[in-house]
Amino acid sequence: MRVKRLAILLSGRGSNFEAIASNIRSGRLDAEIAVVVSNRPDARGLETARELGITAVSLPSKGVSREEYDTLLADEVERHTADLVCLAGFMRLLSPHFVRRFPLRILNIHPSLLPSFPGLDAQHQAVEHGVKVSGCTVHFVDEYLDAGPIVGQAAVPVLDGDDADTLSARILAEEHRIYSEAIRLILGGEWSIEGRRVVAGRSTGLDSA
Repeated sequence: MRVKRLAILLSGRGSNFEAIASNIRSGRLDAEIAVVVSNRPDARGLETARELGITAVSLPSKGVSREEYDTLLADEVERHTADLVCLAGFMRLLSPHFVRRFPLRILNIHPSLLPSFPGLDAQHQAVEHGVKVSGCTVHFVDEYLDAGPIVGQAAVPVLDGDDADTLSARILAEEHRIYSEAIRLILGGEWSIEGRRVVAGRSTGLDSA
């Protein structure tokens, strides 16, 4: 059976991309990264991809309309026959046009326990709100902000004296763990969606999406 192919979209250093690539190299994740695409030409993740021998594409978004850019981006993903699109610090809100071209084939990881603290600066929101527990969430991307069905979550304590940076570091370690676990589940195809929850063990999955 053909190895499933991932398209990674990022805007910065791409630490989650590095974790995914490491899990693939070690055999913990049965997949291959077909392409890494960034909207920022200077993104560190592009350099890392090239160092790893992975196709890296700079697709600058500056000065390009949202619809036009997302058409170019979707065309690039399709050109590399990706089975699953994984956002790894991609700092753009995808348009409904893009999402409709890849239904239930786009994953994102967000640094909070959704639906709490969607959007930017989730770790700062958590600290400011005074919560005792935060964490991270892998979810499908739909047409709304951080609102798609939830694939997996990990809880992280918010310690006395935490600021956004210290909490971010603790959450990031869990992101690196659960993102690959979620990708493995989705690529395996043994899952279904019940309400807003992705449930393992029922074979409706990626091939039927």
